[in-house]
Amino acid sequence: MPPSMPDWNDMRIFLEVYRSGSLSAAARKLRIDVSTVSRHIASLEKALSAPVFQRLPSGLKVTTRGREIVSHIESMESHSLAMVQTDKAILSDLPAGEIRIGTMEGIASFYLASQIGKFNEKYPDIMVELLTSPHQVHVNRREADLFLSFYAHDVKGLDILPVGKFRLYLYAHSDYLQQYGVPANVSDLSHHKFISYIGDLIQLDTVRWLDDAINNPKIIFSSSSLVAQMFAAASGTGIAMLPEFMKAERFGLQRVLENTVEVSRVVWLSVHSELRYLPKMKVFINFLLNIFENDYPNTPGIRLE
Repeated sequence: MPPSMPDWNDMRIFLEVYRSGSLSAAARKLRIDVSTVSRHIASLEKALSAPVFQRLPSGLKVTTRGREIVSHIESMESHSLAMVQTDKAILSDLPAGEIRIGTMEGIASFYLASQIGKFNEKYPDIMVELLTSPHQVHVNRREADLFLSFYAHDVKGLDILPVGKFRLYLYAHSDYLQQYGVPANVSDLSHHKFISYIGDLIQLDTVRWLDDAINNPKIIFSSSSLVAQMFAAASGTGIAMLPEFMKAERFGLQRVLENTVEVSRVVWLSVHSELRYLPKMKVFINFLLNIFENDYPNTPGIRLE
């Protein structure tokens, strides 16, 4: 039986199953029954005359045919979203809709969260969702509309922009420094205690910033949470390397060897190429560019065109 034209709803539901990884997860996201999701997948496979998933004991695995049509469906989805957003912009003086931005816990909690109010005052019809994650958020799978990270990952269909650059310093509480002494130079650090990430749980190598600054630091406490590291340092546990945007001085911490030990990271923005110029996305990206330019600007020459 030759393939026929697939139904859009079948393709849309297939795409959600592909992104979610299971029928049940897609059903929850779409707020429909699992049996309904299954019927749409069967309908799509009938139209294509080919299976889009392998049913394995471990779960679903996308087939070669299924993988082939993903990019086509995503392109259709992007054009559909662009049409809707353009229509809304025509009917309203201001952009509207939802934007989900994914990023790491520290920059989300200690910098971006405090900036959203300024954006909302200017664009009250755009609702911002802030997704925190210790690993990469896949913009190309629509886990988020934008992703801010400390590295540039080249993925087909994404535009990658460096939007800012921040520095990291060693911080310690005065209680710790009174007990163990203030290091006068880098060699003195070999006698001090440090706080860092759990080595074998690090998902992004760019957060191994303590290793970039010090050889073989003596780690006496580690956590997958940067916030927990900061508060451990604030309790006098040891020295932690923290980004400047956390403003750790608010919690009684002070910089150690500020003029000697410093690490920096560029903040990269990833956005789907076909969504980048939607009205809501354009104003939010410009907002991010402006706040980083004001607070944590790039080194001249880094910005990409």
